[in-house]
Amino acid sequence: MEEIQTSTNSNLQINEESKSFLKETAKWAYFLSILGFVGVGFMVILALFMGTIFSKLGVFGARFGMMEGGFITVIYLLLAVLYFFPVYYLFQFASKAKVAFSTTDNEKLTASFEYLKSHYKFMGILALVIFSFYGVVLFFSFMVILLSSF
Repeated sequence: MEEIQTSTNSNLQINEESKSFLKETAKWAYFLSILGFVGVGFMVILALFMGTIFSKLGVFGARFGMMEGGFITVIYLLLAVLYFFPVYYLFQFASKAKVAFSTTDNEKLTASFEYLKSHYKFMGILALVIFSFYGVVLFFSFMVILLSSF
């Protein structure tokens, strides 16, 4: 068998075309992070008003046996907090990347990639949690259907 050797001293260099792609990516990431922060703000505002609206209607709590407006407020606030972190990581990536390219600072570029890694790691874990939740709900739904047919 042949042995494959890897060099731990390899230097990966970014050419001008890659730099332009990364600069453009940072601009779009900055734009999307600003939209994300606006979305988080809307979620917080909606949390305050939707709880009041649902409590006035009295429909939600009566049908599902939950605290009426307070439950909706808590859910919206939890979703806003959950949504804040990936938006924050994306914003930090974009900000640090823009500074890194304008000052040619490799440490800032490395820090920006660390935030990009954190963004994707958070989104990946969140996707796994959501798909797992869907799987559990689907499983219990099938169990209820099977048990109700007997």
